[in-house]
Amino acid sequence: MVVPTTHQFALGIDIGGTNTIFGIVDSRGEIKYRGALSTNKYDNVTDYVDALYEAVRPALDLINGDELIRGIGIGAPNGNYYNGTIEYAPNLKWKGIIPFADLVTAKFGLPAALTNDANAAAVGEMMYGAARGMKDFIMITLGTGVGSGIVANGQVIYGHDGFAGELGHTIIIPNGRLHKGTGMRGSLETYASATGVKMTALEMLESHPNEPSLLRNYKEDEIDSRVVYECAILGDKIANEVYKFTGEILGKALANFIMFSSPEAIILFGGLCKAGDLLTNPTLEHMEANVLPIYQNKVKLIFSELKEADAAILGASALVWESKKPS
Repeated sequence: MVVPTTHQFALGIDIGGTNTIFGIVDSRGEIKYRGALSTNKYDNVTDYVDALYEAVRPALDLINGDELIRGIGIGAPNGNYYNGTIEYAPNLKWKGIIPFADLVTAKFGLPAALTNDANAAAVGEMMYGAARGMKDFIMITLGTGVGSGIVANGQVIYGHDGFAGELGHTIIIPNGRLHKGTGMRGSLETYASATGVKMTALEMLESHPNEPSLLRNYKEDEIDSRVVYECAILGDKIANEVYKFTGEILGKALANFIMFSSPEAIILFGGLCKAGDLLTNPTLEHMEANVLPIYQNKVKLIFSELKEADAAILGASALVWESKKPS
């Protein structure tokens, strides 16, 4: 990575299906300015880039001009690092292959690097968070879905086409749950995400009709991972079993990932991590039980050190300091 000088800044942009957040970040990972705008308000990507520029202008003026901005880092769904493109993102209005980094560079007059949000999180963790000093680790984001970023020998693994690292879509239970977005069955995301926790809770309530549970006080559409957590810490048996099952599935999946790249650590990030030991204890148990002896007790399972509210901006901005991008 390039070692940034203290007077340089990066513009970090995280594009979500509903909203975009951005921030001006210094080399220590301090966000000097932050802002947001609607993503889904703009049917045309050119109109969106124009609006993004106008939203960012006040931030650029605050730090006395564009010349102090080294570049722009962008985290986006289906982002291709090699080409700077957003490709067939299902949750965005702009369809097909969008040359997004080129559009941003043309508008802002600054070099831009783009990757998917999970890879951006891994880069951010390596520069600002728990992975400082690590050359081999896997970042797992546990939110509505399951994302991942794989770092080996100090480099994010992008694959030959820029789309490596979709560990959330690996099949962990053959012919298991249907993933409505992909049509595949049994992927990790259908079990180890916040969505998966809800599905597990509903299945357990149905399969144990005579088991008392605090979860039965909620309507089906009211049950989510937060409710399951709140019931679990109150001692609810079914809610605790949900986390034991989720941890078992996640642990077995992580065991496979360990035997693939032998990381120093697996770093967990995202809303589901708020469950703490309820999730990590069974995850660690099943992770260690399903790896070869040569890997046992070698891989740390730790939480991200990035604040959840800041992680997307920090991850995107960290792309700017990479040696290859922006170029």
